[in-house]
Parts: sequence; structure tokens; C-alpha cells
Amino acid sequence: MATLLDGFENYLINEKQASRNTTTSYMRDVQQFIHYLQTQELEPETVERPQVIAYTHWLTEQGKSPATISRTLASLKCFYHYLLNLGCVGENPVRNIQVQKTEKKLPQILTGKEVELLLAQPKCTDAKGFRDKAMLELLYATGIRVTELISLNVSDVNLPGCFIKCGPTGKSRIIPLYPAAVQALTDYIQDVRPKLIAHPEEQSLFVNLSGERMSRQGFWKIVKHYQELAEIDKDITPHTLRHSFAAHLLENGADLRSIQEMLGHSDISSTHIYTQLVKQNLKNVYNKFHPKAY
Repeated sequence: MATLLDGFENYLINEKQASRNTTTSYMRDVQQFIHYLQTQELEPETVERPQVIAYTHWLTEQGKSPATISRTLASLKCFYHYLLNLGCVGENPVRNIQVQKTEKKLPQILTGKEVELLLAQPKCTDAKGFRDKAMLELLYATGIRVTELISLNVSDVNLPGCFIKCGPTGKSRIIPLYPAAVQALTDYIQDVRPKLIAHPEEQSLFVNLSGERMSRQGFWKIVKHYQELAEIDKDITPHTLRHSFAAHLLENGADLRSIQEMLGHSDISSTHIYTQLVKQNLKNVYNKFHPKAY
């Protein structure tokens, strides 16, 4: 079984070129499914459609949301596609199994004033303040994912050109930077980062106080820390700044295709959610401030 899982992981990384997060998520879902099969004295190669449906019912009984079950089915569908290619199964038992869809929640965004308040929290009085300021400014300037942020190398930043290069080889994209982000990065890269890195050959753009590449968890804590300092009554995550970036661009007249390209969405349908978000925000503003709306 370990060999089968190792092979599937290699398939995700090398053939599907899945991101680290996707690979971790798919592997976790498949391992949980296999553990369930073991309790039923079943092997993955012998599973048929009814057993997969039974598993979705079991997940529901465990309190899993429809969104979680849908993601699990996507993981299992990919796993059985891999087994099908190997000749271990004759057909994909997950094919055409769907979970009842729930209405997608619109992502939470910050107002322009809240963004300004959050970005003003890091104080450039020490190395940590300069670094944190540069990270937050860069995140809001570009709307990149937190994984992309911490994966950046110094060579991905073009300060004279005022842009960064982001994403894997072959799928990289160029994203402009506004002046304040360029200034924050310039201060950090030229004056602060050389003192933080543990080794002169370190390529990571953002490093922790030990001089090594910043982790997702480390940056998540940074965002939470400044949210508390700013006393913003919203559950802010690194992704909140990504959503705010997209919604604010749309509110100010940017076209969806440009936003799609900057966000790195392969399908523009993923970008359309921000249209709904902007409309909802306008409705909320109308209901709050129009004298006849109440």
C-alpha cells in the first residue's frame, strides 16, 4: 500500500504538476479513504461505485460539509485515474458521483481604510518591522497566494521595473507593484535582508528571524498579530488581502481578464465571484446610507 501511495504522490508532483498544497490535500484524502476501506476489509483496487457512495454517506455522518466531501471526491477521482492508467482497475468508480452543491459564500474583504490601517501597523524601527511591512505591502500590491509569497526568491523581484515574477516555470506571471510596495521592498532587500539571512547563498526573498525561508504558519501569525494591533473586527487571513486586492481593482474599473491574469486563475469563472462581491458591497452601502432604504 505504501508503494501505491508513493507512486500516486510522484504522479501528482511530476505528471500533474500539482502545487504542494494540492498534493498534501489529495494525499490526506486518499489516506483517509484507504483507512476507511481497511475498516470495511476492502482494497482500493476492488472498490466499486456503491462503496464510494457509501463512503460519502459516512463522511456526512461524521459531520463533514458538502464542500469537504466534494474536495474528497476530486482527490479520489484523481487517485483512481492514476490506478486506471496503471491498469490496476478497469474503470473509475468515482466518475459522475456528485455531492449536493451548497451556495458559495462570498469571500470577506477589507475596506480601503481597513487595508491602510493594517499596512500602517508594522513599524520600521527594526528588521522585523521592515520585513513585515514589505510582506504586507507586496501581498496587497499583487494579490498573490501566501504559498507564492513565501516561495519568492530575490531574483523574482525587479525593483527598477516595479514588478515581480511569480509562479512555477512555464506558468509564471508578471505582476506590477505600486510605489509604496517598491519602496518597502527596496528598504528591506537593500538594508535589512542581508542582516537577516543565515547564509550568503540564501535565495529566499522573505526569511524568518533564524535567517531561513518564511513558512506559511509564520506569515499567518504575522497577519493575525497586526490584525489585533489594528483592532480590525474581521477574521483576516493572508487570503483576505488577495480577495481585497481583486475586489478593489474591480471596483476601480479594472477588467476581469486582467484581474484573472494577475491572480493566476486558469478559468475566468473563478474570477467572476468578485463581480458578485462588488455588487453585494454596493447593495450594502446603498441600504446603509440611502435615506429611503430603511
